[in-house]
This record gives sequence, structure tokens and C-alpha cells, in this order.
Amino acid sequence: MSNPGGIGAGSEHDEEFRSTEEMVGGSIAEEYLPDGGVEEGVEIDLAAVDPGLADASHVAEVVASDRTIHASVGEPLLQMQGVTVKFGGLTALDDVTFDIRRGEILGLIGPNGAGKTTCFNTMSGIYRPTSGNVLFDGRPIGAVKRNQITRLGIARTFQNIRLFSDMTALENVVVGTDARHRTSVPGAIFRSSRHRHEEHDALDRAMALLEFVGIGSRATEKSRNLSYGDQRRLEIARALATQPKLLCLDEPAAGFNPAEKQALMDLIRKIRDDGFTVLLIEHDMRLVMGVTDRVVVLEFGRKIADGLPSEVASDPAVIAAYLGVPDDATA
Repeated sequence: MSNPGGIGAGSEHDEEFRSTEEMVGGSIAEEYLPDGGVEEGVEIDLAAVDPGLADASHVAEVVASDRTIHASVGEPLLQMQGVTVKFGGLTALDDVTFDIRRGEILGLIGPNGAGKTTCFNTMSGIYRPTSGNVLFDGRPIGAVKRNQITRLGIARTFQNIRLFSDMTALENVVVGTDARHRTSVPGAIFRSSRHRHEEHDALDRAMALLEFVGIGSRATEKSRNLSYGDQRRLEIARALATQPKLLCLDEPAAGFNPAEKQALMDLIRKIRDDGFTVLLIEHDMRLVMGVTDRVVVLEFGRKIADGLPSEVASDPAVIAAYLGVPDDATA
């Protein structure tokens, strides 16, 4: 089994993941599939199992219904305030300040080595700032544990796909819903009424999320058997299962062909339109400029631009960072 990712999982959640895997292993076929069995590789029509899933508006409502958004539209949701991150003598981020506003798609771009991933990891709790602050919904999160950051409402995907390869697509998404469960360990062991309710709700929500990202018919496929593009969609669905206020996508179009990139752009817009805020790190400039509302550019760990995609694309500093400056321009 591969390491889980995209839902703020760390060593603190190992036991929770194992208990969730045990929970979903014997319940999906019994409750949702007409014949009580799962035949690997066979597509199922989720609308036939739950007619509500044939209605796109119903699916969107299920996906979004339990999220609580405290920030008003347009207000800062996440703020980087003079953040510096150093590794020994290397300064990976140097006094970086910008915000991510509620309800927008923000692109974070820059040449290789610009500090994008360090910035991303600092937001999601993997790294702690050497100086400066990261605020989420008005709360400092620099010293908050990764699993607690997930509960606060930040979810992420990774450059390298991290899924439970031996679990089905539906089971992988159910694991994501575990971030919001309140059942105690004894309650799960003895199957309390709360545990049974959360279990049923997790399956309903997971099925809706698979339909939402466009792979509902592959619910019973093991994740390792899905196409590369569908695995990317599955990882996004699992991140959404944590009910995030901010969804962070780390190079989600890596390895995609043009048609898959267009489909991804449509999905990202759909996620935003459903009320989520999205942070996108991506090397494909056409995708970034085509889907984002605003773009922040880093170079050598410093912010060099922040504005509308059209403004950033014509910024001389950004052009120089990506294309270089002719020798006679610096003479």
C-alpha cells in the first residue's frame, strides 16, 4: 500500500487510516451494490444505486453542504505575512507577503527553484517559518500540527500521486472523510449510533464526490487500476472529502495531454463555482493564465509580481525570470 497524501495525513493519523480501511472494507458492497458483491474492473452506474446522483445540482449540494465558511467573499482567507524559511545557510523564502482571497483561484508560479513548493509546504504545515506568520481564517498556523491544519480547512494534493493502491476509488475518498469524524475509538469499536451515522454519511458523500469529479462509474475499481488522469481526479476528490475551505493543488496537470488539461481546467472552475477557494501551483503557463483569477510569482524565494493573469504575463520582471535577460540589457 502506498503512502496516503492530499488530506493532511501524517503519523498522527496512521491509526485513524487503518481503522477507516477496516471500516470500509466490508460495508460498501453490502449497502450499495445490488448483488452485494464487487467485481473488479466493472463499471457501475451510481445513478442506479442512488438516483439523486443523476442530478448535478444534488451532487453539488452534497459535496458542499457541510462546509462552514467564516470569511466573507473577497476577504483574505490565508495570509503570508513576511514569511522567511531558511534551511541552514539557504534561504528558500525571503520575506514573502501575499494573501489568498475567499472564493478565488490563485496561481502560484515561478521558475524551477523559485520557492513555490517551500511556500506550499509552509502553508500546509510541513515546514514552519523561520520568521513571519501564516494566518488562516485569522488564526496563526505556524506551530499547528498537520492533522489539525486539515481540520482547520486546508487540503492539498501532491506532485506525485499518493493513493491507497489496494483500495477502491470509493474507499480512498471515504478515508478523506475521516478528517471530520468525531467518533471516539471505543465508539468505533462498539459501533455506536454516531459511528454508524458517520459511516453511512461518509459513503454517501464519497460517492457524490466521485460523481462530482467525473469518475463515479469507477467507484469499485482499485485505485492502482485507474488511468493516470482518473487517479489525479481521485486524489482531488479525496482532498475535497476533508471539507476544506482552501484546496491546494500541486502541479495537478503534470503528465496530462492537451485534452486532459482542458478537462482539468473545467474541473477547477467547477470546484471554485461550488464555493471552494483554490491555490494552484502549475508549470503550464497556458493552464495557469486560462483558469486563475490572480497570479503570484516567485523568483529565488522572493515575490516579484502579484496581479491579474494579463498583468503578470506582460510584467518585464516575470518575462525576465522565465526567459532571461539579454546580455546587452544588463551591460
